Parts: sequence; C-alpha cells; structure tokens
Amino acid sequence: MTQHSAATPSDIRAFQAENPKLRARDAAETLGLSEAEFVAARVGHGATRIASHPDRIIPAAEMLGDVMALTRVAACVHEKVGTYGDYHSGEHAAMTLAEAIDLRMFPTHWVHAFAVEVASGQGPRRSLQIFDAAGDAVHKIHLREGSNHDAWPGILADLATEDQSDTQPVDARKPVEPPKSRPDKVELLRDEWAKLTDTHQFLRLCAKLKMNRLGAYRIAGPQWVRPIAPRAVNTMLEAVRDAGIEVMIFVGNRGCIQIHTGPIHELHATGPWQNVLDPGFNLHLRTDKVAEVWAVEKPTQRGPAVSLEAFDEMGGLIFQVFGVRKEGRDSRPDWWRIVEGLPTLEEVPA
Repeated sequence: MTQHSAATPSDIRAFQAENPKLRARDAAETLGLSEAEFVAARVGHGATRIASHPDRIIPAAEMLGDVMALTRVAACVHEKVGTYGDYHSGEHAAMTLAEAIDLRMFPTHWVHAFAVEVASGQGPRRSLQIFDAAGDAVHKIHLREGSNHDAWPGILADLATEDQSDTQPVDARKPVEPPKSRPDKVELLRDEWAKLTDTHQFLRLCAKLKMNRLGAYRIAGPQWVRPIAPRAVNTMLEAVRDAGIEVMIFVGNRGCIQIHTGPIHELHATGPWQNVLDPGFNLHLRTDKVAEVWAVEKPTQRGPAVSLEAFDEMGGLIFQVFGVRKEGRDSRPDWWRIVEGLPTLEEVPA
C-alpha cells in the first residue's frame, strides 16, 4: 500500500479548519490525497473507524430511518432520500431493495469506512462513509434532521473497530478499462446478442468474447446500438420531464450501483452541471464530461429493453437510463419515442 502525500493528520485537519466550506473530495484533491486519507485524519476529532462490510453497514443504516443515500462517479452524483430495508447479503453482490433506496453492492470494494460527525449551526451533521482500497468513495449515508439520531451512539459502539489510527494507507488507483473490442468476433457478438433473454446476461457475453461494454457497443452495429450526440443528454432529461414518464437511472462505481425509479420534475443547469432537484431525488451531472452516448437495445423475455448510456473520455460508464417496466414488459413506447428522437452522432469513435 502507498501513502499519497506527506501531509500529516494535523496538517490535514488545519487545512480543513481553514477551508470549512470545501467539500472533502475537493479538499483531498487539493492536498493530493484520496478522500479516505482526508477523512481518516479526523479520527479522534469527529470521525470513527467502523466495520466496512455491507453486512454490518446496511443493517445499521436501517436503524437510522429517513436518510440520504449517495453514490457517485467523477462526472455524476446520485442522491436518494428514504429508508434502507429489504437487505439481501451476498458474497460477491448484495442488494438493498427498499422502495426509495435501491442498491447493488459489491463487498470486495467496501474496504475502509468511517462514521463522521461535523458540528454545524443546525446541529451535528452525521454520515457513514465507505471507501475502496484506493480511498475513493463507494457509498455514503447522510443523516437528515428527521433521521433517528438516537441510534447513532449505539451504531458507533457496535461498528467501531479496534484500529482507530488517523492515517490511511491506500492502494494505487486502478485505471478505468479502456474500450475493448474484438472485430474478429463481431458476427458471434451479434448472433449471441440476439439470443439474450435478460439484460444481466450481456456482461457475461462480453466477458466470454473478451470484450467490455463500450467495446461491444462500438462494433455491434445498428440492429442493437446507435451512437448519440453527447449534447442530447440534456434533450433526453428534458423530454423525460416534459412527458411525465417514469425511468430508471443507474449510477455506479466499482463498489455500488444506485438506482432511481420514477419521474423527473425539476431541472436546473448551473455551468457545466445539469441538476435534477426533486424531492427525494437529486442528480448532479457534469455534461462536459460526457464523451460518448449510446442508445442500446437488448432482447429479453419481456420484450426489448432500451437504454441510453453515457461514458466519459476514458471509457468509464457515467449513467444508464431505462424506461420503467410496465405490465410484465421491458419496453415503454413513450420512452422509445424519446430515445428514437435523439440525434445520431455521425462520426463513431474508432
């Protein structure tokens, strides 16, 4: 494991005290640290190291009542307000299937975790924060005014680890896998794609053919995919809002995928950010970081599943949007019409 910066925990705390309005992620980047290193410096000063496995974190979150769940990638932040519940443990993947908070969690990447308390004029701001081996945030659970704050002391007592050091060694960050195609396998890809009966089979198909998602999209051809102009992301969001339809919006990193199911009501653009600001759901998207967008169709037993999927310049997935399945079908004509109306990108990436 490696340490990213020579800054001592006291240096980090001093910087935070001098810049109280700077978000932890931005402050860490300014200091050349991972966010986990930045948060660890506050252990004993408002932060407590806690057990990091979802089997410990999620049952604790269920005790907190109404909270805000946050999952992000560099270009997109996904926030949902609700209660945790209906947790399903799993060695490789776990799930929370509550009405508002819908998560897919990958425990291998839940490596470091902290309970954080910050004083404010409105009372303590409390959160549970989970990070991967490189110190990047995987998932955060923020308490709200109406949360069950009475449960907080018991959760800290139950989850606190023996190690309460204020430094955090981290692994080197693994780069995003670039688009990986096999043009010599394109006919097999198309044939096998046509045989899909569930969207979850797609990544297994890619692995079998030694491709990845974006690499497969780049060569699959117009029967299954269509490149969309990146600027059309805003067009899609506005069309979903105006049509009043429900969609599923997925945002995920290596350790957690968070899903919103429902409509979009309020859109507010601020500089490069497009923001969904709805009660119970916020989305913050850096539209200038969207490098590729694909309209994708996958066959299922319930009919075609149509998605719009955005990627950054490194090939990392930013978000996926699907129409909400209705009456046993994976398709919604109104969502199809929105996707079909988006402008095609004339020059496809090589």
